[in-house]
Amino acid sequence: MARRRREPERRRGAIVVRGKSPGDKSTEDQKLLRSREPAFGFQETDTWRTLRIMGEFVEGFDALAEVGPAVSIFGSARVGRRNRYYGAARRLAGALVREGFAIITGGGPGIMEAANRGAKEAGGLSIGCNIELPFEQGLNEYVDLGMEFRYFFVRKVMFVKYAVGFVIFPGGFGTLDELFESLTLIQTGKVEYFPVVLDGKDYWEGMMEWIREKPLYEEKVSPQDLELLTITSDIDEACDAITKHHRSREQEHKETASQKATRDAVQQADAGRGAR
Repeated sequence: MARRRREPERRRGAIVVRGKSPGDKSTEDQKLLRSREPAFGFQETDTWRTLRIMGEFVEGFDALAEVGPAVSIFGSARVGRRNRYYGAARRLAGALVREGFAIITGGGPGIMEAANRGAKEAGGLSIGCNIELPFEQGLNEYVDLGMEFRYFFVRKVMFVKYAVGFVIFPGGFGTLDELFESLTLIQTGKVEYFPVVLDGKDYWEGMMEWIREKPLYEEKVSPQDLELLTITSDIDEACDAITKHHRSREQEHKETASQKATRDAVQQADAGRGAR
């Protein structure tokens, strides 16, 4: 019997539409960001969209609240399974899982699939945060915990909020967006420092050379800004950059908690002596 052809699939937030998609095919981000147009119903107003945005945040926070330390892995959706970066992402995700981390990706094909696959094969938690797009993409088959988002910025919050490190494999505009947004958040102090690893020296070196020759030379960035990045093609080095920082942060938190407990005990003892 001939295999049934899979119908094209399109996501609209938590909704899956297969075959012909009824109604407006524009994405929610397009509707939110387009210029002012008359609203023909409450569902077309910014007030309604604000409620939907809030709902996406709540669903995402609920889903990921107990995940524990995780690493977000990014890279091209256009990479095939025989590509060397696919294999590298798969192996690195497995190595990170064995160090106790969950893996978060965009949930799609290519590098995202490779990382989810490596996490699942290593027995770890494989998370996919997918996005509504006009041309792609369903969750890959290796995702254990999957979410569908309408809004890019809500999805980005999930990548950052629950990650103790980023690994950026070769990719296009979307991958570069995640890279430079993470660096901007760290540089401006909007988030505490976390390791940002660029995997694939030969891919990233041209970009870094331009940054050194232009933005750095013209003092658009500082030398210490370039120290925010770890550039490597070695899986052990990439894993160590994230693991060592996380372990040191854990130790700092334990010491801080111990010092606070000591101060509280001293204050309670002083208060008890004063009451006598």
